Amino acid sequence: MTHSMTAFGREEVQSPVGHLIWEIRSVNHRYQEISMRLPEELRAAEPAFRQAIANAVQRGRIDAILHYQPLASGTADNHLDHAEIRRLAQWQAEVRSVILDAAPLRTADILRWPGVLGASSVNFDRLREQALELLKKTLAAVLSNRQREGEKLAGILREHLLAARGLVQQAKKNWPAVETHLRSRLEERIAEFAEKLDPGRLEQEMVLLLSKADIREEVDRLLLHLEEVERVLGGEGPIGRRLDFLMQELHREANTLGSKSAHPTMTAACVDLKVVIEQMREQVQNVE
Repeated sequence: MTHSMTAFGREEVQSPVGHLIWEIRSVNHRYQEISMRLPEELRAAEPAFRQAIANAVQRGRIDAILHYQPLASGTADNHLDHAEIRRLAQWQAEVRSVILDAAPLRTADILRWPGVLGASSVNFDRLREQALELLKKTLAAVLSNRQREGEKLAGILREHLLAARGLVQQAKKNWPAVETHLRSRLEERIAEFAEKLDPGRLEQEMVLLLSKADIREEVDRLLLHLEEVERVLGGEGPIGRRLDFLMQELHREANTLGSKSAHPTMTAACVDLKVVIEQMREQVQNVE
């Protein structure tokens, strides 16, 4: 099943240990890359959070942000940490001994200082568990969004596949007429030398030139690659790198086809084909 690498998820929970919010953004990236921003209270749990994300997302850049708001001040569980206040007062005295005109701390500044107004009853093990549970819920939302957008991408790619297959089939159908046209042009150009050349050798050289311009091998390979793209789109797991490789092969064969084109109809078909392949390649960049 096709999954996009672009998605967003946001989940929050209010509990006795505080208010938690996870925000996860997923964008396209060649490999798996995880970036996290965590509050100090939960920084020790980063390895567990990273592992949960790595297990859920195989490819793409993931930006995960966790917001944590402890219990509101004024509840029975909150208290003033006198040791932290004394430490802060000591730091203030040292600063003002160096910077004489430094403004003294206000009460509001002291209360906002991390650790001064704490909650003695916070169970950090339980806080970590809830954060991990909420992370998994958020990842589920992200994966759902990636799958939904991936299905749309697969639909777009299949439309392009249909167009590309039609162009290749048309080139294959037109080739006999193009070959006849090329043979006619060659005959006209060498008609004036026909009396001076051996007829058998002349026919050999003409066959050689036509074989070098023959596009049937490129057409067959293009059809095989397009069939493989269709098969990969119906597969499981990450398929983006495989599709990217197939886009390179399609582009290479289309270029070879274009270099052999010596007829306006074939040249126009090759240009249209390369446009469709480029459109597919751009969409593939977003596939996991």
